[in-house]
Amino acid sequence: MFEAGDTVIYGSQGVCKITGTEQKRIGGKYVNYLVLHPVYDENSTIFVPADNESLIGKMKPVLSEEEVYDMINSIAEEEIIEAGDDNERREQYQRIITEGDRHMLFRLIKTLYLKRLSQEKKGKKLHQSDEAILKQAEKLLHNEFALVLDIKPDEVFPLIMNSIEKKKIS
Repeated sequence: MFEAGDTVIYGSQGVCKITGTEQKRIGGKYVNYLVLHPVYDENSTIFVPADNESLIGKMKPVLSEEEVYDMINSIAEEEIIEAGDDNERREQYQRIITEGDRHMLFRLIKTLYLKRLSQEKKGKKLHQSDEAILKQAEKLLHNEFALVLDIKPDEVFPLIMNSIEKKKIS
């Protein structure tokens, strides 16, 4: 179980610090909440009912440094995500964001990044909805990687690209 002081990934909110618990009276009944503060959004507070297994299930411990580097080093081997028509693709991508599985987020970022490069070669842009999903996925994963590696979120992409370049050379 999670407790005050733990840093977790909470659903699509991203990296959060559990700062404590709070009891609130709702409809004549007292409910205990975990109080979360997003690490990269100091003005937000999230209250998660401590007895709601579904919402508690959206909390995951942050990756270890080793797990982050393993993911970065595996980017070349990660397969892109194949999707059907526009609606099916958007639903699939949104489901990946909502579920927060880091490997799927990593594959999604790779998929959309390569798609963006392909579109740019044709003189076109990535579809607006795909661009929004890419930014959301990058934010979630890059914030976690940055926290674990003790770097700034905008330093994560260059780190990943540097790893790719090193693999090409060797």
